[in-house]
Amino acid sequence: MTKSTATHPLFLCLLSLLPFQASPSPTTEAQALVKWKNSLSPPPPSSLSSWSLTNITHLCNWTGIACNNGESVSEISLPGSRLNGTLDALDFALFPNLTCFNVSHNNLEGPIPSSIGNLFQLRFMDLFRNFFEGPIPRSIGQLRNLEKLNLRLNKLTSLIPSELGLCSNLTYLAIAQNSIFGELPLSLSNLVRLSKFGASDNFLSGELLPDFFTNWTELVSLQLQNNFLSGQIPTEIGSLTKLNYLFMYNNSLSGTIPPEVGNLTSLTYFILSINQLYGEVPETISRLANLQWISLFTNNFSGGIPRDFGKYSPSLSDVEFADNSFTGELPPDLCSGFALQYFVVDGNNFTGPLPDCLKNCSGLTRLCLDSNQFTIDITNAFGVHPNLVYVSLSNNQFVGTLSARWGDSINLTYLQIDGNKISGRIPPELGKLSQLRVLALSNNELTGRIPDEMGDLGELFRLNLSNSHLAGDIPLSLGKLSKLSYLDLSANMLSGGIPDELANFENLLSLNLSNNNLLGNIPSEVGKLSTLQLLLDLSHNSLAGSIPSNLAKLTKLENLNLSHNNLSGMIPASLSNMESISSIDLSYNKLTGPVPSGRIFQQAPESAFIGNLGLCRNMTGLSPWGTSCKSTHHRKEVLVGVSVGVSCLLLLAILIAVILLVLWRRKRLLDEEIKHLKKHEKSEQIIWEMLRKFTFSDIAKATNDFSEEYCIGKGGFGSIYKAVLPSSQIVAVKKLNAPESGNVPTVNRQSFENEIHVLTQVRHRNVIKLHGFCSMRGCIYLVYEFVERGSLAKVLYGGTGAAELDWGTRVKIVQGVAHAIAYLHHNCSPPIVHRDITLNNILLESDLEPRLSDFGIARLLNSGLSNWTTVAGSYGYMAPELATTMRVTNKCDVYSFGVVTLEIIMGKHPGDLLSSLSMMKTSTISEDPNLLLKDVLDPRLPLPTGQLAKKVVFIVMAALACTRTRPDSRPDMHFVAQELSARTQTYLFEPLGSITISKAIESSGLKF
Repeated sequence: MTKSTATHPLFLCLLSLLPFQASPSPTTEAQALVKWKNSLSPPPPSSLSSWSLTNITHLCNWTGIACNNGESVSEISLPGSRLNGTLDALDFALFPNLTCFNVSHNNLEGPIPSSIGNLFQLRFMDLFRNFFEGPIPRSIGQLRNLEKLNLRLNKLTSLIPSELGLCSNLTYLAIAQNSIFGELPLSLSNLVRLSKFGASDNFLSGELLPDFFTNWTELVSLQLQNNFLSGQIPTEIGSLTKLNYLFMYNNSLSGTIPPEVGNLTSLTYFILSINQLYGEVPETISRLANLQWISLFTNNFSGGIPRDFGKYSPSLSDVEFADNSFTGELPPDLCSGFALQYFVVDGNNFTGPLPDCLKNCSGLTRLCLDSNQFTIDITNAFGVHPNLVYVSLSNNQFVGTLSARWGDSINLTYLQIDGNKISGRIPPELGKLSQLRVLALSNNELTGRIPDEMGDLGELFRLNLSNSHLAGDIPLSLGKLSKLSYLDLSANMLSGGIPDELANFENLLSLNLSNNNLLGNIPSEVGKLSTLQLLLDLSHNSLAGSIPSNLAKLTKLENLNLSHNNLSGMIPASLSNMESISSIDLSYNKLTGPVPSGRIFQQAPESAFIGNLGLCRNMTGLSPWGTSCKSTHHRKEVLVGVSVGVSCLLLLAILIAVILLVLWRRKRLLDEEIKHLKKHEKSEQIIWEMLRKFTFSDIAKATNDFSEEYCIGKGGFGSIYKAVLPSSQIVAVKKLNAPESGNVPTVNRQSFENEIHVLTQVRHRNVIKLHGFCSMRGCIYLVYEFVERGSLAKVLYGGTGAAELDWGTRVKIVQGVAHAIAYLHHNCSPPIVHRDITLNNILLESDLEPRLSDFGIARLLNSGLSNWTTVAGSYGYMAPELATTMRVTNKCDVYSFGVVTLEIIMGKHPGDLLSSLSMMKTSTISEDPNLLLKDVLDPRLPLPTGQLAKKVVFIVMAALACTRTRPDSRPDMHFVAQELSARTQTYLFEPLGSITISKAIESSGLKF
């Protein structure tokens, strides 16, 4: 017997020990697919009707299925198929020949099964935009043939498994927009074929290792923005010679930019903004001949910009150096290729002249030089820029005069040159800027009259010419500005009367004519400014006559100042009906008589009336400003008044006695009830509301001691119950649970105290009303007004949500929420940051009027104090800088408002859209740069038409402006609320059907 023959039985024995794997067959694969289909809930759409065991012979023709030559399934491709459920029922072991698995753009959830590691032939796996959660399975490391892995936009929460580095054939790795944390494992440096790596919008931390840049020499796109990465940028970054796109903004990177970046000769996008980088920008960046967009804003850079910057980069179109400490002059060849479109260097210390190439760069659309130290003569500093649409030169030391050539920049929509030393007259040629919406020339040394041509600016929304030396009458032509919402001509030397034509301002929100030399009466036409809401300030003038009674028609007005004039007569009693007023000042006039009753007068401080010797308050009897009320009456009137007064006093005494008796009886009953309750509880606080009182026992009885049948919602802090009180009043009770020990948890206690502190101060129709509160039995309770329809999320995603929330209703909801947040930010002292603005925290009344609720994590901003705190909020709505820096500002709420607004308009969370906003300028990066705006609107509704279409488009532009990555580039909510309210008539720059998202982003930058 030969040796080979002798070992043959042993060989067979060893084979018998290996795992047995059955060959795939159409039947087993079809059964596995049908089993998975049947597990989906709700059932998949009719498009998968071909998936049937009675149709096995046509398996390779099933929807989304492809086979190899051996008739074994090689592809499962079901993107955007509206699948709901999990992958648990799909036996991946039965598909050994699968090369492509694509279930992107669905609603699948649950974990990614570890059995997916059995797909040894898999080359493409795309799970993009689902709801997968849990860890990335380590078994993925077994997929040695994998070339593309897309896990972006899910809810994965884990470290990046080191086994991923075993997938040495990977060229595309996308794990962005999850909740992945920890450091980038060193094993990823083994992915030497990697060309695109996206891990943005996670919670990654740690430093960037040199081995990554040494080995990733094939890398074309690196996207690590919106994380917690720290440390320095390794010098080995110079090895990435094929890199086109470098996105590492909004991290905690420190140190300097290594000069080796000059080796990145293919680089087109270089985005390092919002970090902690410092030092000087290396001279080597001038070598980047293909550079198109460089963004270094909000860092700690110092020194000057390299002198040759831009000289060898003919395609340079976007430069963002704002909010650093740069000094010196701007590079002379900054726009040598004349491709510059976007130049933002505000918030630095630049000086010297502007480069000639900048003045002559005809393609420039946005120019921001504000908050620097430029001292040049502005008279001839700028040429004609036919494409220029946005100019901000404020807060410098520019001198000279305004050139008439500004009138030739016919596409200009925003011109802000306030806070300089510009002198001379306002050129009438500015009247040719037919697209201009914002004109701010305040805080300068302008002289002469306001040109009549200002009345030709038909699109003007905001006009601020305050704090200069302008003289003459207010032009009657300003009355033609029907779209004007904000007018400030204060602190000038204007004379004459207030023109009646100002009553033509159909959309005016704020009017400030204070500190001038205006004469005559306050025209009664001012009462026709029905939209006036924020301010009416006519103080410090020489106005005479009486206060028009029809000012009471300004039912939305919040601040009224008529002080320091020569107004006479009595204060009209009708002004008491102006319930929206939060501040009033009538001091230093010649007013007489009693101050009317009413909340706005009784709550106003004494300083609001001082300097009117003839005024007195009836509630105090004697005027603190001089005379008593009765001294101004005729003697006979005094006698009549005394008689009437005595009678009234007698009636009042009787009434008081009756009231005291009733109150005494009620108090006795209340005391008895409290004593009864104290038999069962050690202590109890009475829940109260204005003139009515109710106790904890009332609520306990109304909810059957907080039975589940009265529970209308549950959250992270406890449950919410509906209670119908004995008075038939309906309230919502939030019960915050505590451990059995009876001690309220610290986080709950802090949430409770915050919410009480916030809600007892605010009064706004779009903010939920707090009736009262108590703390007992180891729990804390908040009692709110009951909002009938519940959360906006429930209505929007409910069965009939689309039909109920038509476009007009959605516009109303967005406007209401905007005003609520603006109130918290700008009308509360200290300002209030909500920090958790989501659809779940917006409630709807029966008429679908919105109410902003849940201030459990609200933060009160006190000026001069640190506002650093722990991360709080809802993932997907939280501003990126809050997740990174933990610094609370009102711009965090602005971002959340933008997300919520887009969700209302789109009918779904806009995460996918937001993820590509920063890359929307080029088709190379964007998934679809020509994506039409109409295609992201809620498909459950027909497209809006007419004026409604214009409003919806404008709301989308506002939301896009609110979701900008850079916090200080977002508008404030005061301005957003103004804009949205003023848009009763607006315009479309293109038909709705042809507006792209890219165009909307661009336009959002122009109008905010």
